[in-house]
Amino acid sequence: MTLFINACVRGNSRTYLLAKKLVEKFDDVCEVKLIDIDFPKVDEAYLKKRDELIYKGDFNNEMFRLANEFKNADRIIIASPYWDLSFPTILKQYFEVINVVGITFSYKDGVPLGLCRASDLYYVTTSGGTDVPLDYGYGYVKALGTYFYNIKNFHLIKAEGLDIDPSKANDILDCAMKGIEVAK
Repeated sequence: MTLFINACVRGNSRTYLLAKKLVEKFDDVCEVKLIDIDFPKVDEAYLKKRDELIYKGDFNNEMFRLANEFKNADRIIIASPYWDLSFPTILKQYFEVINVVGITFSYKDGVPLGLCRASDLYYVTTSGGTDVPLDYGYGYVKALGTYFYNIKNFHLIKAEGLDIDPSKANDILDCAMKGIEVAK
């Protein structure tokens, strides 16, 4: 199963258009539209409940539905626009919910050990400017995938400079989509 994590918040998102081109290459896709999720407030009460469930080994609790879905995906596609040197808050909230000891990772001698099935993660993003530092968006996701989830292969698909000259935006996006068409 391909897990498509949609962190786009605008109805006319260019990131979503680009990601859909990639999603079309795979069968058995499950889309998680983050804007539709009412994420819990991660406060002391939430952490206490989560920790109690983890301690009991109650990993089938509804609280862990998204974490189990992530763990069991064969591949992961994340569509996230480039915002403020990173990505929309809803993607960070998603990671806070799925980062669960005993589901997506465990520890061995104090070092995280990934428990996820996916070998590939595709990160699809668009930006209005060019030469954007991706360390805080893509880099963050790649670090989580490497150190916590055991994902081996990362693929960055991006279209930059979409707002510099609006008359060229469609051509830039089309070029990125053509790159997806020829990719295996």
